[in-house]
Amino acid sequence: MGTVPTGVRGLDVLLDGGFPQGSAIMIEGAPGTGKTTLGMQFLYYGALKDGEAGFYITFEEFPDQLYADAQALGWDLRKMEREGLLRVISMSPDIFLEHVIDPGGMIEKLIGELNCKRIVVDSISLFRYGTTDEQEHRRMLYRLRNIFRKLGLTSLLIKERGTRKEESGFEAYIADGFIQLQLKEQMDKYRVRTLEILKMRGRRIREGEHIYRMTDNGIRLIPARSMVEDLALLNGQGKVPTGIALLDELLEGGITKGSVYLLDTNSKANYKYLIASVLANRFQAGEKVLALLSSFLTPQDLGKMLALHGLSIGQMAQENNIFFIEHYTRPYPTDCESSVMDVSGLDNRQYREVVQGKITELIEQHSDWFVYYDLNTIIAERGRDYATKYFAEDSAGIKALGMTMLVLCNFSEVGPEVSAFLERTCNGVIRTWVDGAYQYLQVVKSPNGVISEPYVVETTTQAPFMRLT
Repeated sequence: MGTVPTGVRGLDVLLDGGFPQGSAIMIEGAPGTGKTTLGMQFLYYGALKDGEAGFYITFEEFPDQLYADAQALGWDLRKMEREGLLRVISMSPDIFLEHVIDPGGMIEKLIGELNCKRIVVDSISLFRYGTTDEQEHRRMLYRLRNIFRKLGLTSLLIKERGTRKEESGFEAYIADGFIQLQLKEQMDKYRVRTLEILKMRGRRIREGEHIYRMTDNGIRLIPARSMVEDLALLNGQGKVPTGIALLDELLEGGITKGSVYLLDTNSKANYKYLIASVLANRFQAGEKVLALLSSFLTPQDLGKMLALHGLSIGQMAQENNIFFIEHYTRPYPTDCESSVMDVSGLDNRQYREVVQGKITELIEQHSDWFVYYDLNTIIAERGRDYATKYFAEDSAGIKALGMTMLVLCNFSEVGPEVSAFLERTCNGVIRTWVDGAYQYLQVVKSPNGVISEPYVVETTTQAPFMRLT
């Protein structure tokens, strides 16, 4: 199926480009939710930007009223009609059904004359007044949908919904897509309009309720989980792929180069596959890695994880491609011993001097470095006060040197105040946790402003050995 833009930019984002071509979409909403505006916007911008002619069939409004309402939004419908890109027809539901069902009838002829690609019917709720037979009403809607498909039309079927909460009828099952518009109370003083895509055959959708506004130029939709982009950080910067396809897609290519990302994980979640995938991708891209490991992720563990990606931790150490900042007295693979910086006996002042000196030395030798930094270890070995005092400074220094850093931390262990501070300090936050029998992952902050829905983490048998669903 091709894609038909909706005329509403934010809605196209939710639909991964637009409506499926030739589909029948039901738009349901209470009075005042903007159903007519959405239908007219779909036709107007289809004609203006894509040169696709459209029909607006109305059973209650006179064309002059629709022209006036559209003109207030800056849409000149009469001009569109003169150019053969639009027809607004007002008739009764029974006459419309009589003509549309008739092969070669008036409706089909007008569609052919305009080479029409889009149609809006406002509203199918009135069809019920023409029949008392529920089965006949259902058959009629099936027939109408199939006629539009046969004529190659992408159709919006507007349906009224009462102000009280009620179940959607069988029309939602007949249609290829179902979009619900609602007007809800917000903060006891305001009302907010929300749009939710409940169904869309042949199209991946972004789920949830999304706020939209009625502006001077029509409907503007703001996708949920969207924040302001960090344009200063994104400008001219490359991406650091994680190797996990969907995560890279959510991050629009990966972690932004020269940024600090934080991975928040609870004690049950398996984060090792994600860490190994990120580091393996950095090695394969020709970067070097500085790693501050936790007591739970041993050098041997990391070596085994990287071996799954076809990499030898010993060989990388011998080639000076990986260095370790070590707080614990524990064995390292023989080939890695020369790459270990032992800081276990140093006080905090000595630790900072040694680490800063080592980083300066490494940068002088090679410009492309990726830092893996276990903040839980810093808090455990250096203290919470040390972490909160110096983390922002260290992060700024890392970014100033053009290095990219992935930080591991467990927010539930550091408390709400520290976790809020860390979230503000980092450019991006990825959260993974276990709930019941499933592990989840969610992007909760990113420079591109996207906050994702939670994804289920699945184990796979091939690299990167995890998949988001």
